[in-house]
Amino acid sequence: MSDEFRRNLLGPEPTLLPEETDLGARLDAGDEAVDLAAKYPTSSLVWAILADEAYAEGRTIESYAYARTGYHRGLDALRRNGWRGTGPVPYSHEPNRGFLRSLYALGRAAASIGEMDEAERIAKFLGESDPEASRQLGN
Repeated sequence: MSDEFRRNLLGPEPTLLPEETDLGARLDAGDEAVDLAAKYPTSSLVWAILADEAYAEGRTIESYAYARTGYHRGLDALRRNGWRGTGPVPYSHEPNRGFLRSLYALGRAAASIGEMDEAERIAKFLGESDPEASRQLGN
């Protein structure tokens, strides 16, 4: 059995996003996500944090917008790192968590505004990306 055939049977390799060490250091130092979004606009993690903060404060539409931004930034990052629209995005790999958190936040906000079809699609996408993400994030 060829290696290519074996790979096809196993499905795509997990996608592992690169670390955002500068951003992590700034967050650890206490910098606010709203300030960091301007400096790191491609980071899904910053947008996920903003989505969570807005949601916790009852600003559902803002949460939805932040989460959607993080989701799209994450899709861009995944594609740049070899993802082709399907396949695992492991929650265990910390740099993937910004995308997965944005995805979860988008589904949560979509459900809150009555977009149940979107919320269901997102829940399915999150589970297909990594079932552990669904468990860890509360879906």
